[in-house]
Amino acid sequence: MSKPHFVEPGGPAGGWGSVKAVSTVLLKEHIPFKGAKALAAQNKVNGFACVSCAWAKSAKPHPFEFCENGAMATAWEITAKRADADFFKQHTLSELESWSDHELEARGRLTVPMRWDAATDRYLEVSWEQALKEIAQELQPLDPKSAVWYTSGRASLETSYLYALMVRMYGSNNLPDSSNMCHESTSVGLQESIGVGVGTVVLKDFEQTDCILFFGQNVGTNSPRMLHDLQDARKRGIPIITFNPLRERGLVSFTNPQSPVQMLTGQETVISTHYHQVKPGGDIAAITGLCKALFELDDLAIASNSDRILDIDFIQTHTSEIEAFAAYVRQTDWQNIEQESGLTRSELEESARIYSQAKAVIGIFGMGLTQHRNGVHNVQMLVNLLMLRGNLGRPGAGICPVRGHSNVQGQRTVGITEKPELAPLDKLAELYHFEPPREKGLNTVESCAGIIDGSVKAFISLGGNFLRAVPETNQMEAGWRNLRLTVNIATKLNRSHVIHGEVAYLLPCLGRIEVDRQATGEQTVSVEDSTGCMHGSRGQAEPASEALLSETQIVARLAAAIFPDQKNVDWHAWAADYSLIRQAIEKTYPSIFPDFESRQWQPGGFRRPMPVVNREWNTSNKKANFICPDDLTADPDTRIFETEGPLRLFTIRSDGQFNTTVYHLDDRFRGVYGTRKVLFISEEDISGHGFKDGDLVTVTTACNDGVVRKVENLRLTTYDLPIGSVAGYFPECNPLMPLWHHAKKSMVPAAKSIPVTLSLQA
Repeated sequence: MSKPHFVEPGGPAGGWGSVKAVSTVLLKEHIPFKGAKALAAQNKVNGFACVSCAWAKSAKPHPFEFCENGAMATAWEITAKRADADFFKQHTLSELESWSDHELEARGRLTVPMRWDAATDRYLEVSWEQALKEIAQELQPLDPKSAVWYTSGRASLETSYLYALMVRMYGSNNLPDSSNMCHESTSVGLQESIGVGVGTVVLKDFEQTDCILFFGQNVGTNSPRMLHDLQDARKRGIPIITFNPLRERGLVSFTNPQSPVQMLTGQETVISTHYHQVKPGGDIAAITGLCKALFELDDLAIASNSDRILDIDFIQTHTSEIEAFAAYVRQTDWQNIEQESGLTRSELEESARIYSQAKAVIGIFGMGLTQHRNGVHNVQMLVNLLMLRGNLGRPGAGICPVRGHSNVQGQRTVGITEKPELAPLDKLAELYHFEPPREKGLNTVESCAGIIDGSVKAFISLGGNFLRAVPETNQMEAGWRNLRLTVNIATKLNRSHVIHGEVAYLLPCLGRIEVDRQATGEQTVSVEDSTGCMHGSRGQAEPASEALLSETQIVARLAAAIFPDQKNVDWHAWAADYSLIRQAIEKTYPSIFPDFESRQWQPGGFRRPMPVVNREWNTSNKKANFICPDDLTADPDTRIFETEGPLRLFTIRSDGQFNTTVYHLDDRFRGVYGTRKVLFISEEDISGHGFKDGDLVTVTTACNDGVVRKVENLRLTTYDLPIGSVAGYFPECNPLMPLWHHAKKSMVPAAKSIPVTLSLQA
């Protein structure tokens, strides 16, 4: 690790910095040749699906179909480093609690199943048979409602299907997953607006679009392979209009590492033709301004007897509630729009004019829209904007939420959901002869509340680092220690493993990149990407340990242990031959997975049914619905505190990070090296609050609910972001987030606008 230092950020995304980062991580994980071989198969047909982001896989892949972060994820998984039984003999869990997230995961792959020993405070090796038997014995006497079964978003379709079935046979719908923490606002908002909970855009649409709107998504670190599609669009002269509080490098310019000309000459492609640094929580106001400008342009067109700006045929034929929405937009004055968005009327009118001239427009967004109190309305406002011009059900147009984990959308597709209405319970009852529970299960926020108040007794996690990803860190860690049972299925060590319940097991699994050999031979799995396309994935690397079981094996064997007398599911047969699971998925979801076994290897994947493409709307009224927001700001709570002077904190990821996994402590896009203890702040705010660059501060949440939430020793770093806001890294700033501060309807933690105050470190 380098000594913390700070430089002026600059330069494009990609380029030689990306090449250096890839080569460095392969050397650091001691896999220069093994890693290079694996990367050649990444996101290729008959290769493996990247274990990091869920961006779409092309039918005609590039020679190197991976990005910098994808390469880091691969190297992180097939590393030569090991956290084996000897490692745990040398370290108590109390000692490991003092290690950072990066230090824990950097120890390498877990190799043997382990159980916590209270006498020595260490994880000790245990046999698979004994571990699964004991876990089943702990679970059987519990009220099923008191056990939570979490999934992180990387498990395959096959494993996810088994996991969801096992949990429902156990008697619970407590199936929260990482969607609850990021894109649940998307699922709720889109379903109400257009009748589907996922995006409507595929890669081909990027070739046909003539304008792209970008909201709250950092493509340079969260889905860098999308930069190729954006670069191709810019080469065709397509305008890209971005709304984001920070000027992220990937949305400013890009040097393609696979372009010899750009690499040798230093050429850059400008990505955003217009870049609006909207205030955190100001997206509803910004989109309202765009819509208001469109209505005004349409009024001028009517007055001059010119072609209408609004797509009246689409609106009248396919939508509902345009009158209420038009009234909302027209009665909202420009002064309020400018105040809440942080943008000027002229900026919004210019972008609306460009949008009005485009025939096919894609609206892309990420957690910058979803992680707000009114995150659902954020999403619905973007849909409203697209509908005004008929940009749904048209080639080159549509809504494009960018998912995070590589199969988080697919998990939901095959039954990982706490909402019983989204699962085919009648079909499961028919196929497996049991009565599935019909009560709503716990989502992520509700699970956290149950852990804190003690009503949750057991937590089983299929991947992930739940304890670090959720709000209310201090209360959560205290509640976590009071759990009766914690079980973690994982490839690497993290904080959710070293903080533990009374009885704790750590079960190591194969990674997706590793060859999975079962009784019937080598197995393959499948995933769904962010555009709703399904892909097969075939492991390439030798397993990190002979003792590892696949996630599918672990789930199947645990189910067999929990239900020893259950005769309607042959768990062992499924574990031996994953094609049998795919047959079961096809029977359960026949409209989504016809001919699943053969179609999973189709170049580019096969797409799930998308009625919106045919302008069919599976809403209650069979129309696409204009929905008005409750408030002009996405975070009305923060307005209460503004007279007292707090700032709005929004959390961000670094370029050396994917979700809670921190690959290294550098963030070259923001000029930060060797540390994550940073708080970014504007030059105006740093002086206006009486601080200077480099000061160490304590950040405290500005709310009066009786709970003190603070993070200490963050270094103030001057950066270009909207006045009145600060940015800090996730998950380091999670202790500042109240559990109640979540999106209405979707209950996604509102991490993008937390009112905070600063004080000099004592």
